[in-house]
Amino acid sequence: MNQTKTFFLMVFLTIILVALGSIVGGSSGAYIAFFIALIMNLVSYWFSDKIVLAMYHAKPVSENEVPHLYNIVYNLSQKASIPMPKVYIIENDSPNAFATGRNPSNGVVAVTTGILRILSKDELEGVIAHEISHIKHRDILIQTVAATLAGAITMIANWARFAAFFGGGRSDDDDGGGNILSVIIFSIFAAFAAMLIQLAISRSREYLADEGGARLSGNPLHLSGALKKLSAGIALNPMNDANPSTAPLFIANPFSAKGVLTLFSTHPPMEERIKRLEDMAYRR
Repeated sequence: MNQTKTFFLMVFLTIILVALGSIVGGSSGAYIAFFIALIMNLVSYWFSDKIVLAMYHAKPVSENEVPHLYNIVYNLSQKASIPMPKVYIIENDSPNAFATGRNPSNGVVAVTTGILRILSKDELEGVIAHEISHIKHRDILIQTVAATLAGAITMIANWARFAAFFGGGRSDDDDGGGNILSVIIFSIFAAFAAMLIQLAISRSREYLADEGGARLSGNPLHLSGALKKLSAGIALNPMNDANPSTAPLFIANPFSAKGVLTLFSTHPPMEERIKRLEDMAYRR
């Protein structure tokens, strides 16, 4: 169900991008918008992993440095039938982890020093299994494409409003054009819709990775226990210096969003994730 949902959300994002380009610049604008998205996707595909690792000063580690973590990653990657991902550590007290890499052959698992301190071996295995599931199902690529499309839509929408306000709007007689008001209204709608769709895609992939990770580790309660500790740990020590654009990569939202802000979270509600995992355990 989540796989189908992701597919249709991606299609909807592409439709919004092309429609916005068409309203701003007619048929040629639609082609330009699609070309921009294609270039941005290619750049993100090849370099996003290097960018995010550098952003958090992540350091590669060997088996000799962290044997327990290395062995967990190795064993789970073998069970998942994917190449052994590279292992990185981020010096940060906030407990979290993420996976990156453009495909399973270039996978990376990165964890903070904070998560290594608070989780048991079984709980850490549940977290790593979640990240291995992301790599196996190419979720990093999917989320990168979604973020790139949403970013392109927002960029074009901002430009469209600027052009409309300062005399750049097309007249109703132009092919594919619209008046200034329609451009402004649709550009606002497009940017907001793109943000909501990107969030929906991110949440769908998190549910899938939770389920896949629970099956891979062999016990859903390992991951549910880890999520409980991560939720409490991040509330006490959020990663406030994290870049919001990278938030979907982490297993848990690195910010301590509360109240209405949770509606715009890149992750599903932690309570719902834990409930689903516990339901999986009791159905076994």
